[in-house]
Amino acid sequence: MSQDHPNPVTPELPDSPVHTTGTDHITIWGSNEADTIEFYRDLLGMPLVLRQPNLDDPSQTHLFFDTGDGRILTFFVSDDRPSARGQRAGVGAVHHLCFSVDPDEYEETMQALEDAGHGYNVFDRGIFHSIYTRDNNGLVIELSTDKYEIPDDRRGEVLAKAQELREEDGADYAKDEHLRGAIEALGLEVVEHDLPDADAGVGGVE
Repeated sequence: MSQDHPNPVTPELPDSPVHTTGTDHITIWGSNEADTIEFYRDLLGMPLVLRQPNLDDPSQTHLFFDTGDGRILTFFVSDDRPSARGQRAGVGAVHHLCFSVDPDEYEETMQALEDAGHGYNVFDRGIFHSIYTRDNNGLVIELSTDKYEIPDDRRGEVLAKAQELREEDGADYAKDEHLRGAIEALGLEVVEHDLPDADAGVGGVE
């Protein structure tokens, strides 16, 4: 895919009538309060910052969790709903949620999942590392960590440059060398994190 594609990759703002300023929150249909809090607060360490009725249906409870950077993940829960295993697939369905973890706590994260009885898979995704597991409802949860230090305000720029280098290389997907090359090309300091070896390429939760 080249830059003459009708939908080129670029960090520049599009010529659109609205420009969002970030992700405020994402809301999920959850099961019950106890299981939801056990996974997201007690295992993943997200503070429960607000609890109130679902304003569209006060028979349900609306839980608000801080994902770590002030961005909020919320759940509609009800004590009469047991946790489930399967997730519906298809257009409009959520494939997975991804949260960032500190690279220094990457291996501890895998151990914590194992201790809590949650299976997981680990992959080297080329430009980042990912742990895949499932929450109490069977929703795929990705816990990713960066291979390199990337300033938050330069992330889009770095990824767009990595895309450019990937295209020049004719690679099927962005790889470590494209990300590192992008960081170097943009004049940023290359700071690589020490992460464990992992399978590369495609794959996900079994």
